[in-house]
Amino acid sequence: MLVFNKKNKGLYVIIFGCGRLGSGIANWLSLNGNSVVVVDRREEAFSSLSFEFTGFTIIGDATELDTLEIAKVEKADVVLALTPDDNTNIMTALIAKEYFNVPRVIARVYDPNNIEMFSEFGVEIICPTLLAVDEIQKSLGFIGGDEH
Repeated sequence: MLVFNKKNKGLYVIIFGCGRLGSGIANWLSLNGNSVVVVDRREEAFSSLSFEFTGFTIIGDATELDTLEIAKVEKADVVLALTPDDNTNIMTALIAKEYFNVPRVIARVYDPNNIEMFSEFGVEIICPTLLAVDEIQKSLGFIGGDEH
């Protein structure tokens, strides 16, 4: 859970990937008084940000050190690696965690087989595939066989 102190300026959060998830989180964080930087390779991706978004946008590659330095990753409280590519997310998350010592790093991982690799480095994981499986199982309820 993201916790911020309303007396202060909030958290400094960098989001890599400005798709539906990245832009939605960026809009919410910005609306709640946090300093937000969103990085994406495609300038048109930033059109998903709301009119009320008060953060900054950077056109760049999340895997390039220059981009991370421009985003001031070393000052981030939280880095969210939310691109549509597991390899980009793991590389960005690991660099943020290991090289820049960001205290909290969260990465989206599509392939459940990659979760262990991410977890070994202290990166928090969000896996849409496993979340969807859990929700479908809940929706279907117990339909014979072993309960999970």
